[in-house]
Amino acid sequence: MSTIRAITSLILLYLLPLGMQAREAAGMAFSFYGDSIRLNPGAWQDVPFRGPATEASVQEFYDAVNGGDYASMVTSLLAYRSQYKLNDWLYYQLIRKTVQQFSPKAENYERYTLYKWFLLAKSGYDARLALAKDELLFYVRSDENVYDIPYYLQDGKQYVCLNIHDYAKTDLNKNNLRGVQVTVPEGQQAFSYKVTQLPEFTPDEYQQKDIQFTYKNKPYHFKVLLNSEIQHIFTNYPVVDYESYFNIPLSHQTYNSLIPELKEILKGMKQKKGVDYLMRFTRNAFLYESDQDNFGKEKRLSPEQTLLTQYSDCDDRAALFFYLVKEVYNLPMIVLLYPTHVTIAVKFDKPEGQAIVYKDKQYSVCEPTPQAEDLQIGQLSSKLRDQPYEVAYEYNPD
Repeated sequence: MSTIRAITSLILLYLLPLGMQAREAAGMAFSFYGDSIRLNPGAWQDVPFRGPATEASVQEFYDAVNGGDYASMVTSLLAYRSQYKLNDWLYYQLIRKTVQQFSPKAENYERYTLYKWFLLAKSGYDARLALAKDELLFYVRSDENVYDIPYYLQDGKQYVCLNIHDYAKTDLNKNNLRGVQVTVPEGQQAFSYKVTQLPEFTPDEYQQKDIQFTYKNKPYHFKVLLNSEIQHIFTNYPVVDYESYFNIPLSHQTYNSLIPELKEILKGMKQKKGVDYLMRFTRNAFLYESDQDNFGKEKRLSPEQTLLTQYSDCDDRAALFFYLVKEVYNLPMIVLLYPTHVTIAVKFDKPEGQAIVYKDKQYSVCEPTPQAEDLQIGQLSSKLRDQPYEVAYEYNPD
């Protein structure tokens, strides 16, 4: 989102209907990950919802909103998504922040949820509603593997819950889930959890973090620029498959504060020694703590989150190491998933140690997480040597 302020005029162009320019001063402004967005309320945004949530009350609300001039809002949101190439997850965050301005979550949760559903569906996504007793659940169709949130299947299609974090105590196995049969003709496409681009935050939103470790008795210091908004982006992000997870990038400022310096350090090293350096950087520059102790549940951190946080586990280290090797050397890699551990194996021209053979190719284990032994390239922890594993993801630069 470089030249981010330019989009403000585009938003205003769509969101201020003719004859309403005089109301601009009363409009609502909010920040969206470094961008300043201003919008003006219309009559369709003032539809009340007093509940309780039933199929009839949802239909009544939909009909009232659908009869208003909502099209300019959807057009502007889609224009923003297109201009800045927002992935679906980030586009949903934009919808959430937009709705929060005119229908705050704390004032009327059901109304807030209905407006999010309405805008997502009108934006073309196959979004659905369901009721569990009197709780209003919000689903979207996704064809991807999502592991830690409820879903249901209908006509061979998977619908995953977008707001289950608001109902932490709800047991959907005990509460009979009833679909709300309100049709939105525009809602056809599946929602993707792949995040392949992060927002272009402004430089003044970053803070410097000192990261240091010792390699071959020599200390190395990095001054990495990080933005805490990254944590907010992924607050309710679910556990996704390893292909999606391992391909989440760094934001532009963070990338430029770390990767060029790493490349400069490594350009004088042979490839295996450089990978060993990256392995030990990932292993030793951060404190370890399990997800259960850190978050109380399974949570996979993106590479930038791992740089941000004080503690990380094997999933997080594997993702960061994978990203660093990919950016510096772009070597083939596989993700090895054990019953209680995740690690990475890298394909060199000649393998080191006991090779992992996959599809007739030989890979060398590179352990990025602290272990009881000081593992070299090609060495696997003794507790894992007799454990079964699966290849959860294969990366091939070709």
